[in-house]
Amino acid sequence: MISRKNMGSVSPLLLITLVLGVCFATYNLVTMVMHNRSISKPTIYYNSDGGIFVDPIIEMPESVRKLKRAKMPFHVALTATDAPYSKWQCRIMYYWYKKQKDLPGSEMGGFTRILHSGNPDNLMNEIPTVIVDPLPAGLDRGYIVLNRPWAFVQWLEKATIEEEYVLMAEPDHIFVTPLPNLAHGGYPAAFPFFYIKPDQNEKLLRKFFPEELGPVTNIDPIGNSPVIIKKELLEKIAPTWMNVSLKMKDDPETDKTFGWVLEMYAYAVASALHGVQHILQKDFMLQPPWDLEIGKKYIIHYTYGCDYNMKGELTYGKIGEWRFDKRSFLRGPPPRNLPLPPPGVPESVPSQVIQHSFLSLTQLKQVETYVAHLGSTFHLRFHALELLCLQVTLVKMVNEATANIPNWDAE
Repeated sequence: MISRKNMGSVSPLLLITLVLGVCFATYNLVTMVMHNRSISKPTIYYNSDGGIFVDPIIEMPESVRKLKRAKMPFHVALTATDAPYSKWQCRIMYYWYKKQKDLPGSEMGGFTRILHSGNPDNLMNEIPTVIVDPLPAGLDRGYIVLNRPWAFVQWLEKATIEEEYVLMAEPDHIFVTPLPNLAHGGYPAAFPFFYIKPDQNEKLLRKFFPEELGPVTNIDPIGNSPVIIKKELLEKIAPTWMNVSLKMKDDPETDKTFGWVLEMYAYAVASALHGVQHILQKDFMLQPPWDLEIGKKYIIHYTYGCDYNMKGELTYGKIGEWRFDKRSFLRGPPPRNLPLPPPGVPESVPSQVIQHSFLSLTQLKQVETYVAHLGSTFHLRFHALELLCLQVTLVKMVNEATANIPNWDAE
């Protein structure tokens, strides 16, 4: 029998044990909560200019960022047609893929041009190609980009792809530096487009992304290209991407609002429907004339026309005295040896600036300082200088490709 006195007293050793146990349990609980919260908090990234930007979509776990990993090759795939406009871009793109593929830092694997015209063309022996069917006649309603998701669906079903990852690229991409695998496991890498704004189009997007799946900010501000993604994830997303694209095209309000970026929104929505979020990589790509310098970026996307007057001033929206616009060559390839932009620039800028295609931001600033010392006659505004040097890089890369590709004038 235990006396009442013993029941009312507690051993100091027992108290210490209880306190330590509670502290240990609390520590584990707090650690677990903080770890889980860290996955959803915004991430601060540093771009190639040393600038800071916040990715509100997904944080790359610290353990993943610090992990030294083995090489992870990815397959480069782009969709194309047999039109001359598509073919000359594919030839330039493939030329620079071959130049960069085996350089240090590259993780590029195989290459496939997914030809969705349904028939072979004259590039079959030049570029690795898989032929797939176009959408049934009339289904794209003149919006040929709708064939892209359908092309990827067919390619993934019929092709043998050795790599675990896939880069979805486009004909008007030029690899300016060796491209590593920017994806991390189940987190694909994508370029954020400033004009893809899910939060400003909630009403439309709710037709395809219901409220029970969460806020529309779960939809990444991206398109399907450039994206590096695990093949198994793309196999899940691609059919949904195709179906969402067709549904958006069938909805007059959505079709009118999204216009030429409809298929990009469709990929972003399809990814969100599968719970897939992307790591946003601002250094994935640059787009002249809006981006000023190459820095550590990997791809030049020459989708916009570039127009300048003879003073080297950008005249965007107005055809310039010097211009480079891929749409000027809809019916056939551009001629070899395109003129550098613009013809008067060598008179204002030391010739070594023009002769060196790849200039860093620091080098450009040094050049600006030097030119300023020459006097007002030789002075160029820094903004114009950066733009011109980037255009020189683009045109020089196009010229190198066209000079070395056999039978360049063939359509």
